[in-house]
Amino acid sequence: MEILVCVKQVPDTAEIKIDPETNTLIRAGVPSIVNPFDKNALEAAVQLKEAHGGTVTVVTMGPEQAKEALKECVSVGADRAVLVSDRAFGGSDTYATSYILSQAIKKLGNFDLILCGKQAIDGDTAQVGPAIAEHLGLAQMTYAAKIQVNGKKISINRETDEGYEVIEASLPVVCTVVKSINEPRFATIKSKMAANKAKIEKLTTAELSDLDPTKIGLKGSPTRVKKTFVPVKRESGVKIKEETDRDTALKLIEKLVEAKLV
Repeated sequence: MEILVCVKQVPDTAEIKIDPETNTLIRAGVPSIVNPFDKNALEAAVQLKEAHGGTVTVVTMGPEQAKEALKECVSVGADRAVLVSDRAFGGSDTYATSYILSQAIKKLGNFDLILCGKQAIDGDTAQVGPAIAEHLGLAQMTYAAKIQVNGKKISINRETDEGYEVIEASLPVVCTVVKSINEPRFATIKSKMAANKAKIEKLTTAELSDLDPTKIGLKGSPTRVKKTFVPVKRESGVKIKEETDRDTALKLIEKLVEAKLV
């Protein structure tokens, strides 16, 4: 079974800063990690490989530093790692990103299953996985909390607000997964050392010669960000706790009167 997993390197912080000129994330000086949901996707892929045989290829689009994320993926079970990187890709929105990744996937070969995390924690759009399916003309299955493969058939338990939907499709498909699907394994010292020596393949516009230049980068991105901002932190509220419930209520009323709310 040939499986490909799309991962993203994201900032390891909740303190997101925005460049007011470009309306993009400021990543300088911020530590990076593999997107947590993508770790679940990789773990699902490795478990399927262990059950059915085959290989797991992991791919990411980003700058040179994203190689570290790929090495981490190799340390926990990926067999092949590919970095899609080129200055021409800078500024790509989810449409352009999914288009570039879909062309990279075509270049890398035929896969039975393409897995993605449900969303990236820095953008939270949940668009890239389904968009890859559209670009490739494949069926898509989203929010998978359980995956079962039987021959050329795949079934998932799709997580919804009301419970689960059981969906079946014929391979190949693109599938996004949720956090509850598994607990990602940890790398060992031995696997980390081996991953540091792993070959990281690289694809640029030179290798992806069929790329439509009008669909990549900032100019090829139909999304236009008019304004971004970091919400102002509010002061924490006042906790009122007196000796009795009556005294607590009276104190609350006193505070409301002072604030001219009653």
